[in-house]
Amino acid sequence: MPQQLTIGLSQSHTLSTLDATLSALRETTRLAAQKGISILLFPEAYLGGYPRTCSFGAAVGSRTDTGRDQFLAYYKSAVDLGDTPLGADDDWLDRKLPVNKETGRRGDGTREFLEDVARETGVFIVTGLVEKAGASLYCAAVYVDPTRGVLGKRRKVMPTGSERLVWAQGQASTLKAVAVNIKGVRVVMGCAICWENYMPLLRYSLYSQGVNLWLAPTADARDTWESLMKTVACEGRCFVLSANQCIKRKNLPAWITGKDAPVEDGNPPAAEACAASARSLPNGTHGGSLGGRRLSMSTRTEENHEIAWKCKDNPIKESEDASKHSSFATSEDEQFVSVGGSCIVNPMGKTVGGPCWEKEQELLYVEVDFDDCDRGHLDFDAAGHYSRPDAFKLTVEGLDLLPPP
Repeated sequence: MPQQLTIGLSQSHTLSTLDATLSALRETTRLAAQKGISILLFPEAYLGGYPRTCSFGAAVGSRTDTGRDQFLAYYKSAVDLGDTPLGADDDWLDRKLPVNKETGRRGDGTREFLEDVARETGVFIVTGLVEKAGASLYCAAVYVDPTRGVLGKRRKVMPTGSERLVWAQGQASTLKAVAVNIKGVRVVMGCAICWENYMPLLRYSLYSQGVNLWLAPTADARDTWESLMKTVACEGRCFVLSANQCIKRKNLPAWITGKDAPVEDGNPPAAEACAASARSLPNGTHGGSLGGRRLSMSTRTEENHEIAWKCKDNPIKESEDASKHSSFATSEDEQFVSVGGSCIVNPMGKTVGGPCWEKEQELLYVEVDFDDCDRGHLDFDAAGHYSRPDAFKLTVEGLDLLPPP
């Protein structure tokens, strides 16, 4: 039986409210269903938001009142899935924890909303989110099956850099892979969030579970990210979906910029914009990866923030129409603080979709043959015949490294 499915990702950004972002997720997933996509990935921290450029008023040895107000706003924008700070694992998954007597559920209803969208569209959804549990925030991702609902939840085990100020460390037990049967195709999914993909032992813990679909929601928009995804795909002999947000400074939350956020209706320029730009690419890929990068008088920092420079050569005379020189004077609000870079890679390490740059709403998808994963194991199996288990062993706290049944 053919082991073919269409898998995809949404390069999109968090909107001004959780309700608006959830509405956009629903519309994008509906569009994905129309395109025949069976599995759809959204970026890191898509629900709740990635606090890009925000310092939360913190320096070594001091915090400011303004920074505490920013954290309060961020905390209120996060998602409550009804789990505990330590993670209740199967008790949470199986809804065995006590519920709120007034609402009849745990959490803020986001879990139920995602399950409804998956059930309505028939699309298996994986989305990054910022989860609040107790008084702490966790960078997480949830697996949502159209029939069985939420099947698992990842919590990022090692936040990067300044993320550690606002995100707690997740439990290694959440690295448990999820096995599903979609249209007769067995898919074993594992999720590594952003720079977790740089952790060799974490990668091996997923390889050991027989993952054939690797999900990498990220916030890394550097050119070097694609090469890491190629390494993971080739090393694990698995397909890789990596989704990042693409966002301009003007669309950052008002509590970061101090400016009023643009009005949004919750329906993404997603549905129409993606449909208009989704076009056939080589290898059966669809979507709008750019053929070239935008040219401008600018440079980028190590974190990929764009800095625009005024051109001192050939100064503009006051009488000239300055609008003719807008490409040299891009306003700060129009600058990208994340340029995306979402991509799809096959088990031999070849990019078959993307990378997609400077597209704020883009649906990238490709039909794949999961038999290609086993074809690749002819000469390399990182957790099997190439692993030398007699010489090297890995144990992970709270995690069984056996492939799921």
